[in-house]
Amino acid sequence: MFSSKQVFQLAAQFEREGRAFALITVVRCEAPTSAKPGAKAIVDAAGEIHGWIGGGCAQPAVIKSARQALADGQPRLVRISPGTSDDAVEGIVEFGMPCHSGGTLDIFVDPVNVVPSLLVIGTSAAGCAVAAFAANSGFAATIAGSGVAVGRVSDAVVIIDSFERARGIEAQFVVVATQGKRDEEGLELALSTKAQFVGLIASERKAGKLKDMLRQRGQSAENLARITAPVGLPILAQTPEEIGVSVVAEIIRVRRSLARADRRTDATAPAASGSAPDASAPEVKERAVAVDPVCSMDVSAADAPRVEYRGTEYRFCCSGCAELFSKHPERYLGARHAV
Repeated sequence: MFSSKQVFQLAAQFEREGRAFALITVVRCEAPTSAKPGAKAIVDAAGEIHGWIGGGCAQPAVIKSARQALADGQPRLVRISPGTSDDAVEGIVEFGMPCHSGGTLDIFVDPVNVVPSLLVIGTSAAGCAVAAFAANSGFAATIAGSGVAVGRVSDAVVIIDSFERARGIEAQFVVVATQGKRDEEGLELALSTKAQFVGLIASERKAGKLKDMLRQRGQSAENLARITAPVGLPILAQTPEEIGVSVVAEIIRVRRSLARADRRTDATAPAASGSAPDASAPEVKERAVAVDPVCSMDVSAADAPRVEYRGTEYRFCCSGCAELFSKHPERYLGARHAV
């Protein structure tokens, strides 16, 4: 079981690694419950729980609430109880959990989303414009290179005065804006990172020549394929500021597309185990996800309790839901499905 100190340490680690997560805190209990007020846990973007906030009935509700909170960025107070109240309480999201324990948990779900990071390599006018627009669009922006004039970027942009000092810096997005000044070195620096996206401000013809030069310098075809050039949405940009707008717009589109793809693959996440995932483990194969007909929770079809009714197999978050369904399937499926 994780202590509060361990939860906070893990939260700090996730922030350093740029991983989104939701901090989960039990704020109120009505016995009998296995969790107590003050219990804390973390739910990562894959839906895995690190820590302890209650048993099998509570976990699906918490995971679902955490994913929703990470998607919309809004915290929420969740109540997990044997049955939902007739009178809704403003500000509380209720989940009816018909488990044997019969207890009630009030849980606060606080999302901590990642601030996207951008490294601009090269201090050309277009590069400075990219860094400035990115910082104003919510990115943690850094620009590397010599000769950044005062006023060309905002105070929110971190300035590193040489390529050499920028080595080892990691960012989700990298844009090379050298534009004729140390192009090969700038691209090699970009390709040495683990960035999800590497863009080059250059014409298609020039980009092709630079890739040929880098190939001769030992860069693999796979690494060179990471370069997007010319970078920027096709808005017929001409001035450095217009180029900056087009480049940041493409990065925003890529970022949102990646986030949407991550949400679509939530179903491939490993089941909650209370331990950190093994980064060296092989890729997890897609797992089926079912909806508990009693409480409407998402459950893993692989390891969930199951009941067969009229030729169809139904999955449940816990044995309590399975037992209730077995007694009154028509109550949860409706007359149309039960006859």
